[in-house]
Amino acid sequence: MSANDRSYHTLLARHEAMRLRRRLLTPGNTAGAQGQPPAGEPYDGGADQRTIMDHLDLVAPFEELITHLYQALFTRHPSLRSLFPASMEFQKAHLARAFSYLIEHLDRPDDITRTFTQLGRDHRKLGLLPAQYAAFEAALCAALRIQAGERWHVELERAWVRMLRLGVTAMVRGADAALHEPPCWRATVTAHQLRGPDLAVLRLRPHETFRYHAGQYVTLESARLPHTWRPYYPAGAPGQEELEFHVRRTGPGGVSDALVRHTSIGDEVRIGPPKGNLTLGDEPLGELRLVAWDTGWAAMKALLRELDARMGTGSEHRGCAVRLLMGAGTLSDLYDTDYLTTFASGRPWLTVVPVIAGAAPEERTRDRLVQAVAECLSPVAGPTLVAGPSTVVSAVTGALVRAGVPAEHLRHDLPSAGARDVRGSAAGAGPAGRAAPPGQPVRVPSAVALRAGPAPLPM
Repeated sequence: MSANDRSYHTLLARHEAMRLRRRLLTPGNTAGAQGQPPAGEPYDGGADQRTIMDHLDLVAPFEELITHLYQALFTRHPSLRSLFPASMEFQKAHLARAFSYLIEHLDRPDDITRTFTQLGRDHRKLGLLPAQYAAFEAALCAALRIQAGERWHVELERAWVRMLRLGVTAMVRGADAALHEPPCWRATVTAHQLRGPDLAVLRLRPHETFRYHAGQYVTLESARLPHTWRPYYPAGAPGQEELEFHVRRTGPGGVSDALVRHTSIGDEVRIGPPKGNLTLGDEPLGELRLVAWDTGWAAMKALLRELDARMGTGSEHRGCAVRLLMGAGTLSDLYDTDYLTTFASGRPWLTVVPVIAGAAPEERTRDRLVQAVAECLSPVAGPTLVAGPSTVVSAVTGALVRAGVPAEHLRHDLPSAGARDVRGSAAGAGPAGRAAPPGQPVRVPSAVALRAGPAPLPM
């Protein structure tokens, strides 16, 4: 594509973005068609939440609704199919979680705005035109009518459309605010080391400057699986020329399989923008616990490097005591131990506690990890940061909350499940847990309950 063509398409995309933004932010223009409130009136998300919840049986299960949605989308706009991965199962599951998140948080539109602003920034890597959100909205309306059948009614559709537009408006604004940075970063693989049959440590050199904070995560795309992105923590200190990633193969045919078994030095990988709140604030840290399972160690490795730099820069951090708990099913599952042993030996502020279950089932291993974390808590304990597979993070954080640990002292990259005992944000991974607000929580029925954070709308 020539420079003139690129300029033309950039201007076209900008024009489409402005047209969609006017449509989204001027409700009076579409009040008759979609039941938007008159201009100037606040959006009553609670009322739409009640409408959707009262008629949730008309559109459940979400799997069927989403199947109808994609059929309508691709039938009306066949060219959009190329924006999606070959297999749609993962994408459908993420959209179901996105709908669950929207419904659960609709009475708190500020939460949705924050979450979907980040999603809009992240979605730039897919090369979307904002006008394609309008195509998605029309497909959703068609799917609602098919799924509800004779029981469909206009108020239900209008509530769903307003809910969708709340998220999309934030996504458009998020994408617009991120125009100063690349949608994604191309990177070349400079090292690929197998640390076991299903574990690889990769080093990537981005082609452009890439900035992030220790503890944040990014999504990676292999050239073998276009439009398929999975989250991983950079393990290196920010500001380095190369990024380090630890990848555990979770099964055949996916991104982890491609990165572990089918990636070599010289291959290209794409990196999405950083996100997540598993980071350290500027306040004095006091007692700090880092809890990692398997490749969750990558996040902790980056955080330890930042802590090491802080210890020498200001007296407010010199009293910090850090306890790192490393959980694994067997001793052989622990890796990078030479680095950790060397690092810990010269740093008296760090205590490393391995938690190994041996032949015990995974559930018992998680219980041992929870017990080990609880044993090192104190009345003046500071934050506890947890990283690893979602099952482990959920088990550890949930058990600690039930044991009386304030939710605001827990930081992780998973959202709450259904009842909101541990609050988090979205996107397959999200910010640290927070205390739930007072009041009775909205419970989405188990058939569509939130399992992980809202995935981005699949545009």
